[in-house]
Amino acid sequence: MSTSDGAQSALFGEDRRLPGTSTGAGADTGCTHIVAVLGDPSAATAFKTKYKTVVAWHAQKIQDAISTPPAKRRRIAVPSCDTCHRTLSRPFACLSCSFAGCWTGEHIASHLIESGHPFCVDTKSGSLFCAECENFIYDAEIDDFHLSTILFVEEKQSHFQVAKRIREPYQPWTPTASEVASLKAASILPCQGRRGLLNLGQTCFLNVVLQSFIHNPLLRNYFLSDRHNHRLCKHTDCVCCEMDQLFTEIYSTSTAPFGPTSFLATMWKVSAEVSGYAQQDAHEFFITALNQIHETCRGSTSISCNCIVHQTFAGSLQSEVTCERCGNVSHAVDPVLDISLELRDPGTEKQTTLAGCLRRYTKPEKLGKEYTCKKCAKPTHEAVKRLSIRKLPPVLSFQFKRFEHKTVSKSTPQKIDTPVLFPLTINMAPYTTLAAKLQGKDSEPTYVLYPGPDAMYEYDLFAVINHEGQMENGHYTNFARLQDEWYRFDDDKVTLSSLGACLSSNAYMCFYVKRHLEYKPHMKPTYRVARDKDIVKEEQEKMREKARVKDVDREVDDALMATIAGD
Repeated sequence: MSTSDGAQSALFGEDRRLPGTSTGAGADTGCTHIVAVLGDPSAATAFKTKYKTVVAWHAQKIQDAISTPPAKRRRIAVPSCDTCHRTLSRPFACLSCSFAGCWTGEHIASHLIESGHPFCVDTKSGSLFCAECENFIYDAEIDDFHLSTILFVEEKQSHFQVAKRIREPYQPWTPTASEVASLKAASILPCQGRRGLLNLGQTCFLNVVLQSFIHNPLLRNYFLSDRHNHRLCKHTDCVCCEMDQLFTEIYSTSTAPFGPTSFLATMWKVSAEVSGYAQQDAHEFFITALNQIHETCRGSTSISCNCIVHQTFAGSLQSEVTCERCGNVSHAVDPVLDISLELRDPGTEKQTTLAGCLRRYTKPEKLGKEYTCKKCAKPTHEAVKRLSIRKLPPVLSFQFKRFEHKTVSKSTPQKIDTPVLFPLTINMAPYTTLAAKLQGKDSEPTYVLYPGPDAMYEYDLFAVINHEGQMENGHYTNFARLQDEWYRFDDDKVTLSSLGACLSSNAYMCFYVKRHLEYKPHMKPTYRVARDKDIVKEEQEKMREKARVKDVDREVDDALMATIAGD
């Protein structure tokens, strides 16, 4: 299928066609010429080899520009049109020979007509032009080949955030026979997920946190995949079981508001700090709930935990303290589940933004207390501390510190109502440890090297928690994204909203999910590892029970025989 006039204009800046081209019926029904080429194995191999070479050349050039500092870049020849010798910012390459030409001067078109060559490709977008159809064409196989080629180049250039290993190659998932059978036997769930929650008496803090869990893609996939079944769980007062039942209710056929009484009662039993009928802080309840899910989740360990909570929210912060007297730098790495940002002192910025808060959070600052350097072993006030994100989690949770409690200098608690501008998408690369190393002591770098494509650092907003009113008599509401629509949740009331209304709301917590998730190939998922361990333990317990029963029976038989012999 060919590109439309508007799409072509968007691609090339203006609507220019080759002489005599038109958008006819052939363009709408597809190109038979590319089908014929791909149907011939030898011709398809030669065509794909040339196409991959051209696309990979441009992708490699982009990656080199990203990963190489300007001072270390080599001077390379700029491609030019083989006819007019004009420098080409967007060359078109013939897929039958080595000719490269310009689009605006129509020299690539003249070459195709004169030489009888059928196809050329735009090196920047990978768009294919057919001389016979006199139009740009689309083929699903070529489109997949274009994406896989770019991914292959990016994988060779991309590294993990901390380890000096290249990115793992992508492997498409092909279901096995047993997985196909399981998918066919699976029951189809209603596509809802937007059910209101009843207020059980100042429990709006509970409802907004549960709604953020419900619309979290990783938590949703985990519990809807039956990775924790409350009917098979042996724990008592299990918060993971409550999460499983919550998702079962939300994705049921019922549209009536649901009352999470069991979830609240279980949280009261396992966490005394959130029990009672008083209003609670949503952020404190969020952290408490994560800790309780972690405690009862499969795969939960005290070291290098692989439970769903740590797989979803766990990141790490690196703290660097530099002694300005001797230049020694000490490092400390701490795990985190969320990031709390100050709203005071916006600096020179006219408006408070999420990006501005993160810049201040990762900005070097003088230590306000005396520091003893490990190298020079002398106490000094000339020390600089800097925080940076060493490991980015799949889901980022930001809390804005809006509540100031009683202190020695403040006699009454107060709420900070400063509006905060937060984006739909955010790139976290500038706030990572890798960026901090390149920035040095200056907070504003002239050039920053970010390994890999920007997609490794990009996050999309999916939920926002808001607080209305004051500290003592406030109310929590939230926004959440369901597919491409935004909804506002006010306890049991669910209303269709908009992205603009969400972004203009006074946020207390924001939740972002990573656009492209990292994965480890050739490894069993953690839930399967935990399940296999449980099966082994159960088998061992059964064997021990059988051995114990045999021992008891043997003792009874021996006692009986001794009694008979005595008689």
